[in-house]
Amino acid sequence: MKLTLRLTAKTILLAALFAPLSAFALFEGCAQFFPNQQIPSSSQIGKDLCFDDFAVYYSPIDKKPIYTVERLNAEQFQGKHPRRSNRFYEEARLPRSERALLTDYRGSGYDRGHNVPAGDMHTEKGMTQSFSLANMMPQARLNNQGIWAKQVEEPTRHYVKRAHGDVYVFTGSTGDLGSIGSNKVTIPSHLYKLVFDSSTKRAWAFWIDNTNEAHMTPPISYSELVERTGIDFHLPLVETKSNAVKPAHTVGGWYPVFFDVYATKKVDELNAHIKAGRVARIQIEYDQNADLAKRIAAALETDNGVRIELTQNSPPASSTVQYERNRVSVIVHQK
Repeated sequence: MKLTLRLTAKTILLAALFAPLSAFALFEGCAQFFPNQQIPSSSQIGKDLCFDDFAVYYSPIDKKPIYTVERLNAEQFQGKHPRRSNRFYEEARLPRSERALLTDYRGSGYDRGHNVPAGDMHTEKGMTQSFSLANMMPQARLNNQGIWAKQVEEPTRHYVKRAHGDVYVFTGSTGDLGSIGSNKVTIPSHLYKLVFDSSTKRAWAFWIDNTNEAHMTPPISYSELVERTGIDFHLPLVETKSNAVKPAHTVGGWYPVFFDVYATKKVDELNAHIKAGRVARIQIEYDQNADLAKRIAAALETDNGVRIELTQNSPPASSTVQYERNRVSVIVHQK
């Protein structure tokens, strides 16, 4: 009997040691940031870190997030936006051997790239905490300040401001292009941002190369992101009439393209997608810049029957929120 008990205890211990650590990432105290409080499943070894406005599943091996999650809604962007702190700091909750150091990034040629953006923060404390190095990944400089900020983070906020409920955003990175610093912070090869709208039960993901020369591509499906990352985010996606999960290729079938001025390259890329038969319809939204909106509409080739809808969308005046009133948003709905 004693032998049996010892063997059982040993079996349980071994199972605990070799089971994926994500099974024990409980995120106690911040499970509210996850859809239906369901924690993603991952075979990657990590530690769960709760912050006031977001959560991080952190890799002590790679010294960067495996993924981060935040729960956003339009109301959060109506108040006064906290001032950006720009004070990066090492995460003291992690042992020194498991944390990224300020010196790791110094002179590396890579930016300290936010996973949870400072621009999403709506409280002073959240803003300060977003500069923890536990929320950073080594990111190509022009990528961080260009395509990622302007064509991934900004469109996501643009969507949240118009959503009818909570929008959950997961951000992370994968791959290995080497490391920086004495603590060997892994440089990822690809970055992703997964957006889940709880009101429509639909999701899509941005997938970007971690290079200065990265180009914007249409979002990928949820199932494709799961396959590429090995992470099951347990999203309660929309169901079909047969009560099965809707096929991935129908999820997240749109993406925005922003114009502050007329950009021939952007128009040419849109026309290329139209000619390739990838576009079902296009919505062009503008506030004050009707001339630019009409010029873009006229330049898009629609011989194949793609419908273009031109609408004026003027948010109400606000003393706390600034709107880009001359900007034109082209919403591309994919087939």
